[in-house]
Amino acid sequence: MAKQYDFLLFISPLLLFTNMSTTNLTYLIANMEPRLNAGAYIFATMPHTAAIPRASTICEFKEKEGTTVIIEKAAADRLGLDYSFVAAWITLHVHSDLAAVGLTAAFSSALAQNDISCNVVAGFYHDHLFVDTKDGEKALAILQEMAGEAATS
Repeated sequence: MAKQYDFLLFISPLLLFTNMSTTNLTYLIANMEPRLNAGAYIFATMPHTAAIPRASTICEFKEKEGTTVIIEKAAADRLGLDYSFVAAWITLHVHSDLAAVGLTAAFSSALAQNDISCNVVAGFYHDHLFVDTKDGEKALAILQEMAGEAATS
């Protein structure tokens, strides 16, 4: 374990000043830097997205049944979109590699143990977690505690 820790001390400064991603699970958890984004967000589905300005969407995913969009609640209300889930958005600011194994399992397990549902979107640079708005602050605290424990182990 000491060799892995020594490696982390060596690689950490490099990751701070470059766009390098990492797959090292201990590093990823210890350096998650979860941040709660301002606002409320919704998931909606529709057969066509032409009526939604692309600048308004956070994310979209095409499924056989329709296109799912993630958009700010205020924009969804202005556009008259139907939705049933209002979410808080947490971004993990560590640059995780898309091939990293275990990060999603680790944080989703910690959140599940606290009865918090989590919808995850992996971006190229960061992971984005959408949790019920009532759970946003609690989820953030759990993730911060997780990162702190990993950093001291």
